Amino acid sequence: MSEITVPAMGESITEGTIYKWHVQEGDAVNQGDVLLELETDKVNLEISAEESGVVEKILRKDGETVQIGEVIGRLAAGGEAAAAASAAPAKEEPKAEEKAAPAAPAAPSVPAEPAKEGETYLAASPAARKLAREQGIDLEQVNRDPKGRIYQENVRNHAEAPAPRPAAAAPAAQTAAPAVTGQPGKPAERQRMSRRRATIAKRLVEAQHTAAMLTTFNEVDMTAIMDIRKRRKDAFKDKHDIGLGFMSFFTKAVVGALKQFPLLNAEIDGEDIIVKKYYDIGIAVAAKEGLVVPVVREADRLSFADIEKEIASLASKARSNTLALSELQGGTFTITNGGTFGSLMSTPILNAPQVGILGMHKIQLRPVAIDAERSENRPMMYIALSYDHRIVDGSDAVRFLVTVKELLEDPESLLLEG
Repeated sequence: MSEITVPAMGESITEGTIYKWHVQEGDAVNQGDVLLELETDKVNLEISAEESGVVEKILRKDGETVQIGEVIGRLAAGGEAAAAASAAPAKEEPKAEEKAAPAAPAAPSVPAEPAKEGETYLAASPAARKLAREQGIDLEQVNRDPKGRIYQENVRNHAEAPAPRPAAAAPAAQTAAPAVTGQPGKPAERQRMSRRRATIAKRLVEAQHTAAMLTTFNEVDMTAIMDIRKRRKDAFKDKHDIGLGFMSFFTKAVVGALKQFPLLNAEIDGEDIIVKKYYDIGIAVAAKEGLVVPVVREADRLSFADIEKEIASLASKARSNTLALSELQGGTFTITNGGTFGSLMSTPILNAPQVGILGMHKIQLRPVAIDAERSENRPMMYIALSYDHRIVDGSDAVRFLVTVKELLEDPESLLLEG
């Protein structure tokens, strides 16, 4: 018998929520099979079987909050043979053997383990559990043998009995959803926040309460970048097998500006300022469960193609819930692109403990004065910099954003500054 426990998950994570069990009691599993998915504040993690055997007991259900190291289930070791045996329900045992089932030597697979306080332990054989699931039978209602065990014959006898089973409906009434509040007579629905959404809400409020956050704005003429992309996109794609997007230009521009204004690449630690001499740029990605910010490491050392590939890889992982915790930790500055969804202007919230975040927005044709007599329609983008005024002065914030603008409007300079 081995225990299924919640593994340690690193930096500051002490608990998680069981998102979904992928197995049921009585299921046979092999070493490495995924048992359940655990939702944490940052990512969803899969917990796999450390050995082959049979799932004897699931102690914590979907949606329950569990602590690091907590036992959430038990696995009866049985090796590959146990998996094969429980996966073959077609074989019927001789009736004589069925009658002798309570005294059969197979009893170790259903040990009469003492129940914990408030918990009823069901010592049922894998075949019994499988048959109960197939026929929709609650094992709590099935008669046991004198030693408290449940075998396939017990489940079969229960299925053939004409007794009604009203008790099965009782738990549903006990676990009814809380009453929906709102204006009486108006339709409404109560939804529980996912762990990640609740964490996002908490941290955004904390960022606003703990930082002296201000936002400054500017706009960028995207003509030069769009011209480069138009001329180079096919050759770039052929050579690097990745498209030339906007994010590599913005990442390079941010790195160049951070080198000139290092306090925007810092964080506050008590009464100290930690100025970081490396450039790990977080790229905000909208995933199904909420916003995540995977990090492009050492962006100053990467080429345009390397940045595009890394961002594409991280975004794909974010949307498939396969990001590792290490890919979300330790960013020094963040870029978020609300323009993907059509945002024309916004004030991004800091990703604490970082002290700066750049917001990109929708590219829109607007008339721009070329000189006193001429104007042209140009592809323009508003950009926003939110910063922590505790250590970043307004003049530095404004000049940082102007530097980003100038680097983007003269893309060739990115090769020197970025």
